[in-house]
Amino acid sequence: MARVDLPPPAERQSLATSDAVWSRVTLRYLLAALAGASLALSFAPFGWWPVAVLAPAVLIALWERAKPRHAAWLGFWFSVGTFSVGTYWLYISIAGFGQAPGWLALLLMAGISAIMGAYHAGLGYLVARWLPAHGALRWLVAIPAAWSLVEWLRGWFLSGFGWLAVGYSQSDTWLAGLAPVGGIYLVSLMVLLGAGALLALVRGDKRTRVLATLALIVPWSAGWALTRIDWTRPAAEPLSVAIVQGAIPQDMKWLSENLPTTLARYRELTRTAHGADIIVWPESAAPDLANNLVDYLGAVATEASARGSALITGVVRASDDGERYYNSVLALDQKVGWYDKHHLVPFAEFFPVPKFVRRWLRLMSLPYSDFTAGEARQAPLEVAGQKIAASICYEDAYGSTQLPLMREATLLVNVTNDAWFGRSTARYQHLQIARFRALETGRYLVRAANDGVSAVIGPRGQVLARATEYEPTVLRAEVTPLSGLTPYARVGNWAVVLAALALLLIGVARGGRRRYDGHVTAAAGTL
Repeated sequence: MARVDLPPPAERQSLATSDAVWSRVTLRYLLAALAGASLALSFAPFGWWPVAVLAPAVLIALWERAKPRHAAWLGFWFSVGTFSVGTYWLYISIAGFGQAPGWLALLLMAGISAIMGAYHAGLGYLVARWLPAHGALRWLVAIPAAWSLVEWLRGWFLSGFGWLAVGYSQSDTWLAGLAPVGGIYLVSLMVLLGAGALLALVRGDKRTRVLATLALIVPWSAGWALTRIDWTRPAAEPLSVAIVQGAIPQDMKWLSENLPTTLARYRELTRTAHGADIIVWPESAAPDLANNLVDYLGAVATEASARGSALITGVVRASDDGERYYNSVLALDQKVGWYDKHHLVPFAEFFPVPKFVRRWLRLMSLPYSDFTAGEARQAPLEVAGQKIAASICYEDAYGSTQLPLMREATLLVNVTNDAWFGRSTARYQHLQIARFRALETGRYLVRAANDGVSAVIGPRGQVLARATEYEPTVLRAEVTPLSGLTPYARVGNWAVVLAALALLLIGVARGGRRRYDGHVTAAAGTL
């Protein structure tokens, strides 16, 4: 029998301990990823909004006594779980309709998830390295403030991606009443306050549990009270609107042989909408350059005008010299008005890379995939005697950048084409985002989508009318032009950002004092 030399007992014990630690660390990373994945269920269409409180509470609990680098990885895997599940539809857009290779689509999805994960990795490191080790200041002040700041940062940094901010999950709860006061990030702050309160109720002392109870009751009560306030007032008599949903399949939309059928469908549907004050078509409804559609659009608008209707449509247009392309909204009423999309989608509408590598990246099938951004400050469209703030597609995810335009407007219009994401959750998440733009500004929002979800949203964020998805239809509703400014419309995100920053600095100061006093282990701990 061969002799087997075993390591000394002390070394064997060390190896066993190392394996146990590694297993425990791996288990915590897996739990963080699962908690993050479950967070996606709090958003539309599922609407399991309590998960938006419970999932972050799990991560906050995992951060307890974690070393900074382990806390960073916990935050990373939590966020990767959220965006892998919550934005899986990117694969449909990139590979299905964008015709990119499957491996490239997966690589881009992984890259986006990793970038999103980096934000929460930084948050985790901050929590473990700089914040108080435990107590009400950590759970009820510092962590909620830091989380909301991270959401705000990823909503604008490097073009930004504000999708799946936890506040959006509360569109049908009392917390939504806070949106006109502080916007989506105030709602997120209150959601995280609730998550911290849950942990405080479990692990805190008597005083901390009392504060945690108040942290659960007060924001929700305040939100309920604020839903009773009318922040804006009628600026004119109600208007009738008609949304034309052409429901052209995305894989057929840009085929040149289908153009006559598409144009005929929109013209016939529009004729059934005549008489409405405003008729709205979705983003790039007629799949050709507006420069080539002058006669067609002119004829449609003339027919509509003869019956008292103005036309708003999404179009793709070229500059006079043919060197630039714009994703635009065209308003045809007493005079012609244009809005050019300002916040373009990276890698879909423009390539944020040097020109010499762009030819390697043009894998999307959108005919004019290198758009020029419109001016940051544009005038509202004047239609039916009203000033209208237009937005295109996911521009409505950037509420604060649209505020200068929205402040002047009495009505909001969003045109979009969510058919890029197939029959996925993206279209419902997008509708949920649009509801918050109506809430924040106290305005009606008319939303025209190629195949859904077309809807009319009230100033309290409620869906007043909704078209059947995937079917050619005309959705009629009545809206009231509104004036006046909500607190959020006056100051934007800055009030919440500065308040959260102040709260975070208080937490950091206290955390620093703990380390100065020698409680390094208590502040950083071990995993």
